[in-house]
Amino acid sequence: MTTFDLRTLRLRPSDERRIDREVDLQPLALGGQEYVPEPQTVPTALTVAQAVGGRLLTLRFQTRLSGPCMRCLAPAALDLRIRATEYDDEEAGKRPGEDTSTIYVVDDVLELSQWAHDEVALALPEQILCKPACAGLCPDCGKDLNVEPHTHEDVTVDPRWEALADIRDLLA
Repeated sequence: MTTFDLRTLRLRPSDERRIDREVDLQPLALGGQEYVPEPQTVPTALTVAQAVGGRLLTLRFQTRLSGPCMRCLAPAALDLRIRATEYDDEEAGKRPGEDTSTIYVVDDVLELSQWAHDEVALALPEQILCKPACAGLCPDCGKDLNVEPHTHEDVTVDPRWEALADIRDLLA
């Protein structure tokens, strides 16, 4: 878990610092599948700007997430470019009903790995696919429709419908 002690910066109001830091990213679990960031340690750019009542934190990085396609289970990869901003209110908790402080700063220590992990999760599309036009798996036989496109004829008739089929034949 990568953290950064914000007290080491000793910023005055209107000061701003950029810190380049390697951050460890943990795999994401989605729908029972694991998606692994590549590389697991990514270079990030953290910018800390001191305001009168708090700090503005900005995190930028790029990562590649690899795991199974959500339609056909073939290997899939997704490139993500992350830019996240949080505000750390130094007076948070002192004013009743107001808590505008980020959850990633605890005792002036910024939890970079957790913040980066959550931002990767928020940047994900609805489905991670091997290709945009992935056909998925056949619902009848389970074969990959990208490799072997096919259809199945409906020869199996539910026995509960046989009486209606007999009526249809009489009317035809």
